[in-house]
Amino acid sequence: MNMKRIWNHLTTTERHVRKIFTPTRLEHIAHTIKASETQHSGEIRFAVESSLELQPLLQNLSPRQRAVEVFSDLHVWDTELNNGVLIYVLLADHAIEIVADRGIHAKVGTTYWEDLCKAIQASFAQGHFEEGAMNCISAVSDKLIEHFPHDGGGKNELPDTPVLVG
Repeated sequence: MNMKRIWNHLTTTERHVRKIFTPTRLEHIAHTIKASETQHSGEIRFAVESSLELQPLLQNLSPRQRAVEVFSDLHVWDTELNNGVLIYVLLADHAIEIVADRGIHAKVGTTYWEDLCKAIQASFAQGHFEEGAMNCISAVSDKLIEHFPHDGGGKNELPDTPVLVG
C-alpha cells in the first residue's frame, strides 16, 4: 500500500480540477473537439478526475485501469467504426492515459499513444494545461484524419463536452 499515493488522492479535490480546468478552458476543449470531428469520423472524449475513492486506492487500481473503466462508462467504445478515443487525466497521480477503441488502435498502435501521453504530461508538469490538452486533441485528430477521414455523411455519435468524473 502506497501511503504517499493515498495521501495525494485524499488531498486532491474537485476544487483542484476547477482551478486548472476552468469553465473557459473546458469550453475551449469542447470547441476544439467539435471542430476536429468535422474532419474525421472518429469520436474524442476528454475526461478529468481529481482523485480516486479509497476502495479503488486500497485495491491499487492503476490510472490505466481507471481510464478503461471511464472509457466504458462513457461508451467511447460504442461507435460505428470503433474509432473512439478517450483522453483521461487523473490529477492526484499526475497521470494521463489515452484509451483508443480497436478500430483506431489497430492502425496507430500502443507506442504512439504512450508517447503522446508523455508529451502531455510534460506540458502539464510545466503548468501548461490548456496547451497540453489542445496539443493532445490535435495529435489524436491527426491520426483520426489519417485513418478515418470525414466522409461527409457521419454524425456526431458522442458528446464533445469534457467530463469531470467524480
